Amino acid sequence: MNKKKWLNLASMYAIIYTVITLLNSVLYLCSGIYEDPSGNWHELDRAIILLIGFAAFTMCTSLPVKPRLLRYVVAYVPSQLLAFGYVWFSGLREELAKSAYRDIWINFTGLFIILCVVNTVVSLRRGKKDKVG
Repeated sequence: MNKKKWLNLASMYAIIYTVITLLNSVLYLCSGIYEDPSGNWHELDRAIILLIGFAAFTMCTSLPVKPRLLRYVVAYVPSQLLAFGYVWFSGLREELAKSAYRDIWINFTGLFIILCVVNTVVSLRRGKKDKVG
């Protein structure tokens, strides 16, 4: 990969992390929680889980698997299992919330689906532009 591609990936990672962190903070504030009860570990955990998902998505866009949906599934399943593994290991550090696995599944899957939809739309538009141009 060239330098520009790495820079774009790092920028997208930072933007997504920032948006997720801000959304989390707003949701806490709306719930009347003024400090993150999990503190700095929660921020690091979020960064690592996002990195797992982001790396999986980046890999899936370059897999040589032809049906796009199969390509997404091939990247999603092991990365979701890795995220579950990370949650389990973080449980060795501190007690997990009762909904930890459900939360990681919902958040990870939601973000992965959004990225897949955006990637599909961008790819389809590029394909139409290439056919027209």
